[in-house]
Amino acid sequence: MYKHHSALGLVTAPTGRSAAEIAHYRPVQPVTLLRPHAATRAARFFAERFPGKSLYAVKANPSPDLLQVLWNAGVSHYDVASIGEVRLVAEVLPDATLCFMHPVKAEEAIAEAYFTYGVRTFSLDTIEELEKIVRATSGGDGTAASDLNLLVRLRVSSAHSKLSLAAKFGAEPAELKQLLMATRQAADAMGICYHVGSQAMSPAAYSDAMERVREAIVDAAVTVDIVDVGGGFPSWYPGMEPPALEQYFEVIHAAFEALPISYSAELWCEPGRALCAEYASVLVRVEKRRGSELYINDGAYGALFDAAHIGWRYPVRLVRDGGSEVKPAAFSFYGPTCDDLDHMAGPFKLPADVGPGDYIEVGMLGAYGCAMRTGFNGFGIEDRVIVDDEPMASLYADEEREQRSNVVKL
Repeated sequence: MYKHHSALGLVTAPTGRSAAEIAHYRPVQPVTLLRPHAATRAARFFAERFPGKSLYAVKANPSPDLLQVLWNAGVSHYDVASIGEVRLVAEVLPDATLCFMHPVKAEEAIAEAYFTYGVRTFSLDTIEELEKIVRATSGGDGTAASDLNLLVRLRVSSAHSKLSLAAKFGAEPAELKQLLMATRQAADAMGICYHVGSQAMSPAAYSDAMERVREAIVDAAVTVDIVDVGGGFPSWYPGMEPPALEQYFEVIHAAFEALPISYSAELWCEPGRALCAEYASVLVRVEKRRGSELYINDGAYGALFDAAHIGWRYPVRLVRDGGSEVKPAAFSFYGPTCDDLDHMAGPFKLPADVGPGDYIEVGMLGAYGCAMRTGFNGFGIEDRVIVDDEPMASLYADEEREQRSNVVKL
């Protein structure tokens, strides 16, 4: 049966539907379309082809439903960045292995993670953070913990990535040797980690970073047990079509094999966007058109935060009864709030005759889009529906490597 929310004009459809079928019911509010099969496919791809261990970066989408999907697909390790994420994943997946990979943590959060939730893996980028971890995980008699996996975060370039993560974290070069040596003394297993930035558009991002890892190991003359290449693995967006992920894996594996590390050292990665981008899209309704500007019922304070604030372009397609034979034109979007900042410049390519009452699917919002929603101005209520049609684009199936048509016929 369909569940009707009379106050909102929303309709919840059963599993096994498509974006086009959901639009038939003329929902008044935005509808998030969930594709568990897409997240499952992405997780299995990493499990089968990445030459090491994959930790899901929870910040990209902390939905309990998604966490369960990834667990069922074989993801057993989770990169958590806060005690809130530690608690969430531990509640949803009590048998998961949690790795606290934020380099700056409250001492109380470290202690709770270690003693209450069994977290043994922590990252750091200063001597002060190392000392904090050692204090927080010590026993009541002051005895230092003997079971810590400690990863020192290097600062590496984000030159190959669309969003930089090179400014905030990473050990200072002048302090790195001392930090690695001190961490080696405190750790049961010591590692080096880094993050090349979000949406890395070239495998060279990882080979360049691995050269920094090599230099650090040689300079400090330490034994390294773990090399964690972090996140940055891309998804498909208009104007940001990356190479095949297999190319990234090949470059990483070759660089890892060439490092001066023991044969038993482990290779890790922390995919976030790459595992969940295809998991969700949003079906929105056009409320008004003003020239090339479309007023839609989701926006900067909803799932389209990145489209507004960093100019991210998402794939879009018109979902209309009978489709449209009109050539596409470039549009920008305004969201539903009263704020001028609720503007997504795009350009978003849609049939030139799009207008009020039409529905548009905005794709690849499983990463960060679902996580950034707010209730600002009283908006933000949206329905969630599981569908089984394919995402607009996919890096995990050959037949979806090219963008689909920008029109869906009902």
